[in-house]
Amino acid sequence: MTSSAIPDRDPTVRNVVLLAICQALAMTGMSVNMTVTALVGQQLASDPAWATVPLALQFTATMLTTLPASFLMRRIGRRSGFALGITIGIVGALTAFHGIFEKSFLIFTAGSMMIGCFQGFAVFYRHAAADTASQAFRSKAISLVLAGGVFAALVGPELSKWSYDLFTPVIYAGCFIIVASVQALSFAFLYFVRIPPPALPSEGVHVRPLSVIIRQPTFLVAAIGAMIGYGVMSFVMTATPLAIMGCGYEFRDAAFVIQWHVLAMYAPSFFTGSLIQRFGVRQVMLTGAVILTGAVAVNISGIEIERFWLGLVMLGIGWNFMFVGGTSLLAECHTPEERAKVQGLNDFLVFGTVTASSFASGALLNAFGWNAVNYGVLPLLGVATSVIAFALWRQRASAQTSQM
Repeated sequence: MTSSAIPDRDPTVRNVVLLAICQALAMTGMSVNMTVTALVGQQLASDPAWATVPLALQFTATMLTTLPASFLMRRIGRRSGFALGITIGIVGALTAFHGIFEKSFLIFTAGSMMIGCFQGFAVFYRHAAADTASQAFRSKAISLVLAGGVFAALVGPELSKWSYDLFTPVIYAGCFIIVASVQALSFAFLYFVRIPPPALPSEGVHVRPLSVIIRQPTFLVAAIGAMIGYGVMSFVMTATPLAIMGCGYEFRDAAFVIQWHVLAMYAPSFFTGSLIQRFGVRQVMLTGAVILTGAVAVNISGIEIERFWLGLVMLGIGWNFMFVGGTSLLAECHTPEERAKVQGLNDFLVFGTVTASSFASGALLNAFGWNAVNYGVLPLLGVATSVIAFALWRQRASAQTSQM
């Protein structure tokens, strides 16, 4: 049997599968982390309004890590960069574990920030998939890597429910042993990843400054869509476990809702790439913005656990369409020589938005309640919908003009 008869011997397919596994393990840890971090913050903080600060500073660390991680991986390679990030994540999870036992908000927050640094490296799994994929396969490759989150959605919250009382009476500490363990497992799969060395500027190749690249309409649509899609999702999701527990439900109910939310974030990735190829990236992103608006409508309609569930499922699907779409569109904005700085800038902007959202979410929930959290994202969704709709209109108008 020839190698061409075995698709998985195609190095592109093999790398995408391995990166999807690494993404699945990273997202499993992040799923556990998202479920419990705000609850631990509420438990350790002197003021309930500070409950989401550890998670917000985690996103701050992610934001501050993305650009240095991008340039570092350009010098030492993706695989070495991912290995460094995993190491930082393991140390961070063990630090958070220690902070819970010591009942120290500061130590726990420090551990949370190190986990955020790891995430600043892990966000490049999808870019690494795009780097190894052909132009025709790029959207599907990104989608397949993000689909590793389906595993995380199924396994992460179950691990949270199993481990949160593992060290009773110290609750939630066991969750961070799980986070450290799944990241350690990533090393076994990362070893087999083979990613081409980053493209270096050749003599005579013009590399545009960022000030020129960011003025491209395509970049603006990609960045604004990803920033608002991720920011809105984070703003609502961060407050959700606190809101559910505040309504008298149990931790298992919060874990159940987050489980379905994460599943909805990543399960569409199996077909989002195909939708983009069929309908166009801007149309898919616009659909995502509409779904996110629908999620807000469900969330403000009541506090039954079924409404939390449906609202968070819609939140996940809308995020997927906007984020996968934005990532695919971003690849059209740069040359191989410009890739590292454009990807780094995009993720810096995205996680800067997420950081601001996470800081505001807990304080707004504590001061004004669950409905205020949801009403607060409507202006951002209005901006995203308008920008993407205008870009779609311009694209169609240009296509009609060229046919005349």
